[in-house]
Amino acid sequence: MRRKAIGWCTAKAARAARRVTLAAALALLGNAGNAAAQLRPIDPILWEVLDPERIWLADVGIGMIRDQQASLAGTRGNLLELGNFRVGLRSGRIGVEIAGTLVRRFNDVAVFAAPALGADPPNGTTRQDAGDIRASTMIRLNGERPLQLALRFGTRLPTTSDETGLDRDRTDFFATVGGHYRRGALSIGAESGVAINGTRVAGLDQLDVWMYSLGIEYRLGPITSTGTIVGHNDMHRRVVRGNEDLNEVRLGVRTGERIRFAAVLVRGLADFSPARGLLVSVGMRN
Repeated sequence: MRRKAIGWCTAKAARAARRVTLAAALALLGNAGNAAAQLRPIDPILWEVLDPERIWLADVGIGMIRDQQASLAGTRGNLLELGNFRVGLRSGRIGVEIAGTLVRRFNDVAVFAAPALGADPPNGTTRQDAGDIRASTMIRLNGERPLQLALRFGTRLPTTSDETGLDRDRTDFFATVGGHYRRGALSIGAESGVAINGTRVAGLDQLDVWMYSLGIEYRLGPITSTGTIVGHNDMHRRVVRGNEDLNEVRLGVRTGERIRFAAVLVRGLADFSPARGLLVSVGMRN
């Protein structure tokens, strides 16, 4: 009886996973409206770091984003991310992660607004700046598989400059709780929490936003397909320049065990999220 119940739950979860993945695919292929912003949402919890058989991992790659809207610069163009990286290390129930982008290069294509105070206007040259750097700690709250519960807290460091207009030179803090369920080839993860983001608006030092993510993976032989929805929302109608709401869907595939290759398609679901893009990476696990 217990085996039948487990089998029934697993089948229901698999059907739900297929429905969510299909919905994400339709959103990716559909028209998501005018594209995107200077700030990407913070990546979901890196659940691999908390796996009992994992001690460390590292990924590096690039991102090619088209029709990117740089809110603070007041321009729309194409963004090239060089040196996207994630490094994770675990000890017992605690994992740490350092992630970010080393260099961003942005080509202005069109102007939609005057630049924010302190940001350079377009002059025909490529905007280039350091990307954001994020540091976070993850704590596993319960035992091992099939269900993991975790607390994550961290900060997004001010590594960019105001002059390029590609991001906010402000510090953000965030804290989330999440769960990750794995059964056979299927795994599902969800996360929710709060971020306290700095702003460039006089009289408004910080903005509190809701962070969220939902991810599904399914492994078929050597290939794992992935679908993720991630974003943040300040739950207000007002729009704070440089702190716009973000929401994007990511569909990808990866292969490999100790050495891993991954490719992810990105499609924005909010006005200030990337219109479309491609992320590719290579990484190693212990």
